[in-house]
Amino acid sequence: MSRFEELIATVETYEGLAAENYNRIRSLAEEMRAGLCDYIGAPDGICVHLVPPQGAFEPKAHGDQAFSLPPRGFRPLVPIAFGLAVRVSKQADWMRVTMECRKVGEIFIIQIEDGSEYEFRLPLKDKDPEPFYEHVYSHVLNWFAENIERYKVGDYGTREIGFDFADDIKAQPA
Repeated sequence: MSRFEELIATVETYEGLAAENYNRIRSLAEEMRAGLCDYIGAPDGICVHLVPPQGAFEPKAHGDQAFSLPPRGFRPLVPIAFGLAVRVSKQADWMRVTMECRKVGEIFIIQIEDGSEYEFRLPLKDKDPEPFYEHVYSHVLNWFAENIERYKVGDYGTREIGFDFADDIKAQPA
């Protein structure tokens, strides 16, 4: 095998693993969006969307733009971020929770930006994400509870937990 052939073979392996990483994260994110919405139980069923992890966002499905890497082309083999927009009021106010996913050995780790980590064992099983819904829900609920408490004691006004609020409140179906 020539050096060039060795390089090509190595890069093909790399690209295959990058695709596996992206597909695994995308699949988990899609399942989390649907499962978290069911878990929260909004009466109209519209309560979670996949959104870009940074920058402006609208509470609607963003498809490929919801992820920090593109679905096609040469992708680096790195952790991938995405955002979940969670509806937090009857008036359709939305909060973004940004997450980064990475593989460490046989553990798949999802870290909420400026928050805690959650671990999944590989390979992922159908029921694995279910406890994660409570984890994300508690994270959002606790953000509000902590800010209520800060206000009551006079120490409020920070957004260090990594949430962004949507400027556009026109909700799109999940």
